[in-house]
Amino acid sequence: MLVQVERWAAVNSGTTNLVGLKTVAGLLADAFSGLPGDVTLIAPDPVESVDAKGIVTEVQRGDHLKVSVRPDAPVRVLLTGHMDTVFAADHPFQSLRWREDGVLNGPGTADMKGGIAVILAALSALETTPQATAIGYDVLINSDEETGSHASARLIAELAQGKVAALTYEPALPDGTLAGARPGSGNFSIIIHGKAAHAGRNPEDGRNALVAAADLAVRLAAAKAPGLKVNPARIDGGGPNNVVPDLAILRVNLRPMTRDDMTLATDVIRNAVAAIKRDHDVCCHVHGGFNRPPKPIDAAAEKLFNLVRDCGSELGLAINWRPTGGVCDGNNIAACGIPVVDTMGPRGGAIHSDEEFLIVDSLSERARLSALTLLRIAQRGGL
Repeated sequence: MLVQVERWAAVNSGTTNLVGLKTVAGLLADAFSGLPGDVTLIAPDPVESVDAKGIVTEVQRGDHLKVSVRPDAPVRVLLTGHMDTVFAADHPFQSLRWREDGVLNGPGTADMKGGIAVILAALSALETTPQATAIGYDVLINSDEETGSHASARLIAELAQGKVAALTYEPALPDGTLAGARPGSGNFSIIIHGKAAHAGRNPEDGRNALVAAADLAVRLAAAKAPGLKVNPARIDGGGPNNVVPDLAILRVNLRPMTRDDMTLATDVIRNAVAAIKRDHDVCCHVHGGFNRPPKPIDAAAEKLFNLVRDCGSELGLAINWRPTGGVCDGNNIAACGIPVVDTMGPRGGAIHSDEEFLIVDSLSERARLSALTLLRIAQRGGL
């Protein structure tokens, strides 16, 4: 498993690096071909993005890897991971090094090429047991999780249908704690069109889009609530100092804890935009939405968490979980009504930074945990 992680992590596969993603997808297809099923590469769905000029354009994502084994089995589960990282092709963090004995530092080692190795090892172990014929599964390794899974959300929803449970392989915390409830997440680009004018001769004839965007950012930030986090992240626009700017784009992320909070967030955006249009006499267009719904721990999810905990106990592992502020494909799966544990990957930390690390011993530890969890589902005929 360590050799696999080193090989896969040595290839840059930032979400925008289509060449690197193609290489990694080929390596993964070869690796997963050892399972008794069909391995296919699936083209991404179209994705829209708003550029710095306020123009909605289509961006390209990489192919997704799908593995399907025993599609007619009476009990079926979904296992998901992602091959992309947050590190672009020109990012300085490109190489692997041993931080200390047993701790590997490198891009994607924990998030989540280590998790992909755990998936493959767990399924390979499951296939050696007589109970394997009682369970079928789909594996999805998508190429765009780090940017919100817009090019794979439809495929995730499709594969979730009919499954008794799902396991997703984001890394566990260094001490082994799993992520429990998660908030939702929505990313919005709000395009503001004002009116240009000379900054000295007749500024009163202009409508300053940059000022309107700044006002909107402040209003949205002030709308945060106990169940809603709001992060205005960037404003694009403006130009020469002697011109009243007629274009600005505000980028903002909102994270609601519950469905009710998500409804509140939608109202917050609508009301704030209406106020900006009125007070600044500008035009606004809201692009984006909530691509990750909130993920509460309901009764079915709790049952799956308890099964993972019990399997951990059999292996001498103390399994606990707690709420987290992050989001992942587990949110999308839970929104389909399928119970999911989404941190079944190896232990690691400092993800999304050049300090990212993988605790190597946890590769086999977490592979055993997944294999036993799948075996118990097969034996029980469900949860």
